[in-house]
Amino acid sequence: MTQHTNYEAQLETAKDIVINSIAETMDLYGINRSVGNLYGTMLFEESMTLDEMRNELQMSKPSMSAGVKKLQEFDVVKQRFTRGSRKQHFEAEKDFFTFFSNFFTQKWYREIKINMAALQEAEAMIDDVLAADDVDETLRQEAQDVKAHMIHSRLYYQWLNSISDAIKSGAIFDYFPIPDKDA
Repeated sequence: MTQHTNYEAQLETAKDIVINSIAETMDLYGINRSVGNLYGTMLFEESMTLDEMRNELQMSKPSMSAGVKKLQEFDVVKQRFTRGSRKQHFEAEKDFFTFFSNFFTQKWYREIKINMAALQEAEAMIDDVLAADDVDETLRQEAQDVKAHMIHSRLYYQWLNSISDAIKSGAIFDYFPIPDKDA
């Protein structure tokens, strides 16, 4: 019995190490650590209710609910129907390739949208400066330099959009295939 208990503790410690690293990694990408802990914990379960999450993580039900909503926004947690239960059940995306695709492309698409809109607005203002007849030559040169930088930035966001599309569609795996787990 003692050996069995030791193995259980060892397994739980191993899971905690992985959960902690997931939480730390998600924190690097702007998702708070408690939401990362929630996702990591859910990763090792088939599905969980908010009450089960609260009991496991010792967090308030509103915090759990907000965390689940955040993970649902990134399409890495889904609500699942469980026959015979009146409570909502949630399941984490277990495939890290799907997680990567959902999580990062949403962040990148948002970055693209925000920055392309800013570039469009700023470029119109710079074009006004460049079109003016009474602009000092030093200021005109600075405006041209800024516009050149903005054009280069626009190319980056077009490239990032292409990468995001390739990841979302799965075309990226034609060039960078998922390694064979048996290799």
